[in-house]
Amino acid sequence: MSEVVATNQTILVVGGGISGMTAALEAAECGKDVVLIEKNPALGGRTALLYRYFPKLCHPTCGLEINLRRIKSSSRLRVLTFAEVTAIAGSRGDYTATVKLTPRYVNENCTACGACADAVTTLVDNPSNYNLNQMKAAYLPHAMAYPQRYVLDPSIIGTPEAEKAKAACKYGAIDLDMQEQTIQLKAGAVIWATGWKPYDAAKIQPYGYDRYANVITSVEFERLADPHGPTGGKILRPSDGKEAKNVAFIQCAGSRDENHLRHCSRICCMASLKQTSYVRESFGTEGKSTIYYIDIRAIDRFEDFYARVLADPGVKFVKSKVATVTEDFKTKDVILNGVDTEGYHRYANTHDLCVLAIGMEPSVNAADIPAEIIADSSGFIEASPEGSGLFGAGCATNALDVNRAVQSATAAALRAIQVVNKTARAEA
Repeated sequence: MSEVVATNQTILVVGGGISGMTAALEAAECGKDVVLIEKNPALGGRTALLYRYFPKLCHPTCGLEINLRRIKSSSRLRVLTFAEVTAIAGSRGDYTATVKLTPRYVNENCTACGACADAVTTLVDNPSNYNLNQMKAAYLPHAMAYPQRYVLDPSIIGTPEAEKAKAACKYGAIDLDMQEQTIQLKAGAVIWATGWKPYDAAKIQPYGYDRYANVITSVEFERLADPHGPTGGKILRPSDGKEAKNVAFIQCAGSRDENHLRHCSRICCMASLKQTSYVRESFGTEGKSTIYYIDIRAIDRFEDFYARVLADPGVKFVKSKVATVTEDFKTKDVILNGVDTEGYHRYANTHDLCVLAIGMEPSVNAADIPAEIIADSSGFIEASPEGSGLFGAGCATNALDVNRAVQSATAAALRAIQVVNKTARAEA
């Protein structure tokens, strides 16, 4: 690992998703030294796993590519992947972070040629596709991965498979002797941009996520539509590979519910509205979507997008909190049961596939962050104690779409810059 120099005038950013990247870049381009830490092998977070943004329906490459170019050209920004903050001590202007570095068994000589992946045969679950498929145990995390370096899964270390990967590499990039390391970094301010995770759909028992193969989550459906996803962009049912032309979307799956997540997750409505376009694009007039909703949250600039979907004859809206999801034993079709609250008609509607618009919760509960942070009732970072140099950013602070997460990150960067500026003046 290349040496990382950090002082009490350095800004430490924890989390390398779109919010962490934004905060780090804004601070670095204002002339501050920044260290960006990401626990996964590549930057990008969940934004890199989207097929398209709403409402423009453009691919995330259009946003991530710009940020990656900025990172590569910055002399002030240092990136550590496979790194995790395990402890933090000190006070505003003088923090010391303890960082654990996980070995990737591939050094900086890697050219991403893929020879190591060609050499191994062992398959492991693919987290970039939410484990819907498998990948080689020597892998590039995803198409836009930064750094563009392969990773060896630890399951093959010490086996002939690892030796095959090493022998196949022409550049001496495979280092099977890499060990876990612990380092300490100084910082004047710390930004927590640890992002979000989908709520565990298996906890919503009436919807049968853990019992019926054709009940999936919205993040899984996003990967099905992506050409880089597990089905090459084809919307196919997990149970039998049949084309899913008739898709049900259940809104507020785990959100706005005292038994699960009390908060509105904000993005779910727009995610489902967006995903109806995937069904339409895949199957034309044969593609049918039904959105089962309590309310539709599509405000400001999103209202026009909602209006376009509402006008689509292939999309039906049913105002209802779905009671249960069952399965046709023979066909594996899913059956949604409930009452339409506008007409109070009972329904038992059959669909090829059911997509749960799953709620957002923080990837790291604020109460579990190794620093003094104030958390709200949902585990998001609410505030920092008075006089603190610790700040939350993006979805670590609330359920936000990409646009609002970036705005939050910029604000956090400005606060951190103010802290290190004061530190510098005090030491001058």
